[in-house]
Amino acid sequence: MKHQFLKVAAASPALRVADPAFNAQKIVELIEAQAAKGTELLVFPELSISGYTCGDLFLQQTLLDGCLAALKAVADATKDKKMLVFVGLPVSYRDRLFNCAAAVSGGRVLAFAAKTHLPNRGEFYELRHFSSGIEADGGMVSVFGSGVPISANVIVADRWQPEKVRVACEICEDLWVPVSPSAEHCRQGATVIVNLSASNETVGKREYRHKLLAAQSGKNVCAYIYAAAGEGESTSDMVFAGNSMIYENGACLAEAEPFSREVCEAEIDVGFLLNERRRINSRRADAPALGDRYVWCTADFVTEGDLTLRNVDPLPFVPKAESAQRERSELILNMQAHALARRLSQIGAKTAVLGVSGGLDSTLALLVTCRAFDLLQKDRKSILAYTMPGFGTTKKTKRSADDLMEALGVTARTVPISETVLSHFKDIGHDPAIHDSSYENAQARYRTMVLMDVANKTGGIVVGTGDLSELALGWCTYNGDHMSMYAVNCSVPKTLVKYLVRAEADRLGGRAQAVLQDILGTEISPELLPPDAKGEIAQKTEDLIGPYELTDFYLWHFLRRGDGPAKTLCLAERAFAGKYDRATLKKWLVSFYRRFFSQQFKRNCVPDGVKVGSVSLSPRADLRMPSDASAALWLSEAENL
Repeated sequence: MKHQFLKVAAASPALRVADPAFNAQKIVELIEAQAAKGTELLVFPELSISGYTCGDLFLQQTLLDGCLAALKAVADATKDKKMLVFVGLPVSYRDRLFNCAAAVSGGRVLAFAAKTHLPNRGEFYELRHFSSGIEADGGMVSVFGSGVPISANVIVADRWQPEKVRVACEICEDLWVPVSPSAEHCRQGATVIVNLSASNETVGKREYRHKLLAAQSGKNVCAYIYAAAGEGESTSDMVFAGNSMIYENGACLAEAEPFSREVCEAEIDVGFLLNERRRINSRRADAPALGDRYVWCTADFVTEGDLTLRNVDPLPFVPKAESAQRERSELILNMQAHALARRLSQIGAKTAVLGVSGGLDSTLALLVTCRAFDLLQKDRKSILAYTMPGFGTTKKTKRSADDLMEALGVTARTVPISETVLSHFKDIGHDPAIHDSSYENAQARYRTMVLMDVANKTGGIVVGTGDLSELALGWCTYNGDHMSMYAVNCSVPKTLVKYLVRAEADRLGGRAQAVLQDILGTEISPELLPPDAKGEIAQKTEDLIGPYELTDFYLWHFLRRGDGPAKTLCLAERAFAGKYDRATLKKWLVSFYRRFFSQQFKRNCVPDGVKVGSVSLSPRADLRMPSDASAALWLSEAENL
């Protein structure tokens, strides 16, 4: 379980109904194949040793004996393997028969988890043969000369990491009832739920399974491994498709397509699940002490194998599908616009004042402001957009700003700042030939002063343009662009900004679309240093603070996933393979931690702004962090990787 990733699989082997020896052979073959891949947890379908569709043959002792003999072969196959396996079979205890999942590891049968809820409707007649697992609690079944506990409540923990890796089981119908056993299992500490299922295939059922698993894994903050019966079950009245799935906290990691005969494989992030549970404190009052209602077992099944399956998204803030990007963009733009409109109407603002540079962030803020004014049915001429060319302003960005303001129909004004800033340098005794932070920040602060004073003069507010990524790195001038009266972009990461601008360009069309497409191709820069000899942008932000795609990746894994430096670097290597080498990734990771911790003082006094996603840096809502917090732990780990 390297970096707390557990390698899991759900397999639906070919079987013969009521032929346990054949079925065990197929199960053993898959155990061997998965062991070679480093799988640590392997799940087979409901009644996979006997077949689910045995009908009244379940009442035959010959079949029950054959199933136990087959279980012995399965158990033997796990000797000398670090793997936990769940297989399904009928188990006789006292005068009752139970539909069970056998937890097997290290050559031993650890426990029988008995199915609690037995369907008896439509094509299902389980009450004809089986009893609820509730009736088996506390019992011991004699297997291979040893007593094996049987219970509806079984949790298997890894021997060496029992507080982190806890696996519990429910069987098919248990998932479909109003209060599933897995809800209680998770409240007792299970991080992984396995479901041995024999859900037959009907039209629309696959989609419903997805909804069930997404909801169950999400609300219980767990991983959910669903192994579905497939080829070989009787087709007298039903057909089984082997549609297995693996979910993690509401997200589908892997699926075996119906009738594909595929093994469903994934690596689940146990570390993330534990971090998420610590974060969601409403779960804490939920767990009663159930004492001896649970059977607790341990097994040695966690390894230190490398990640081979995990798909790591290099742009975690941006949906992959183009249709999802459009839908997400429209939602966020609406959220921003409605939030700003609410603030404008609440305070009776007559105008909205913005600085427009010709870059992405100010462009997005202006687009959102136009939407807000349209919602309020206010004249866009009351949007006062200022370009304030200074020492670093290029002809391209100035032209883009002018063209954008004209295309959107707002009031455009220009206030050159160079002469005023030079006069200010004389006042403070600064040599303008020295291009230090005073040289840069004086421009940013003067621009902010212009906007603030215009807002006061016109009865309006200054709309902030800075984004989430800049705030994370402190890439803003304190009391300069750091400050506004309402910040519409404050929880929008840089990697998402361009998608929002592109979506609005497509919606607007015409002249505005052409201007916005030109802005989308502009190099990211604060334009506080003079242009190069060709009159082009010389100060390139990503050369100074790192690629924004890395910043956003590190921010997501630090705040949303709770990942440490070593895990983050490992995931970054997978996400950006072929684009950045390890040394580059490490360099900007160290830089990220250093900047993030050192710049908290800026975030502790930011203006109001709308939260649009799951990551926010607002000191009033999402991130309560002292300005004096030390980055030593994170930097030490990152620098020594």
